[in-house]
Amino acid sequence: MSQLEDYANKYETMKMQRRNGILEVTFHVNDGPLVWNEPAHREIGHACVDIGADPENKVVILAGTGDSYCADIDFASFGDSLGTPRGWDTVYWEGKRLLMNLLDIPVPMISAVNGPALIHAEIPVLCDIVLASEAAAFQDAPHFPNGIVPGDGVHLVWPLLLGANRGRYFLLTGQKLSAQEALSLGVVNEVLPPDQLSARAWELAEQLAKQPPLTLRYARISITHQIKKLMLDGLGYGLALEGMAVMDMPRS
Repeated sequence: MSQLEDYANKYETMKMQRRNGILEVTFHVNDGPLVWNEPAHREIGHACVDIGADPENKVVILAGTGDSYCADIDFASFGDSLGTPRGWDTVYWEGKRLLMNLLDIPVPMISAVNGPALIHAEIPVLCDIVLASEAAAFQDAPHFPNGIVPGDGVHLVWPLLLGANRGRYFLLTGQKLSAQEALSLGVVNEVLPPDQLSARAWELAEQLAKQPPLTLRYARISITHQIKKLMLDGLGYGLALEGMAVMDMPRS
């Protein structure tokens, strides 16, 4: 078991606060919007283990900072090791842990997507309830548009959520979905004005948290079981294919 005081300030890309059993995790970089970087890739999977091992957490909210959920990526923070087998081995294991540990959190999860989620948008949409601000947008920007195989779980998540043909189109064309388009396609559950997003997330979390602890835990486990099976079958394979293609990319 873990306790909040042991992990609340442990991670540089996340802030955490808990009230009445509701843990809010806010992604950030230097108190501004999250820019996807090496620390985020490394930390989130570990943070999910800490969160999931804390029996005092009844519901988890994932939120962004400022006007963006995660719209940019800092490729330089990963260094030059991505093009080596040992370097990709780190990406492989971190990528697997990130999504599998996220799905292993045994309590309901709500995402509050405050703005564009263009980098690793699969993280918020894997939550059980997905709320989006009117300013939100969803895209898989870092992969195929940049010559990279979409193999780190996005190849499973987006065809699952959008349907096979729409999902493949989304990944191969770099399509960007507005909040309203995401709502109409079933990717998000509610679209709200930006100033109402956080309050609505907490309202829903408080509603869920009234249920008995085992009801919360086993409901989450039951409704994520099929997604976890999908990840177990295809996540490592997709990451391996992505790594093979990265090794073949031209170096400047």
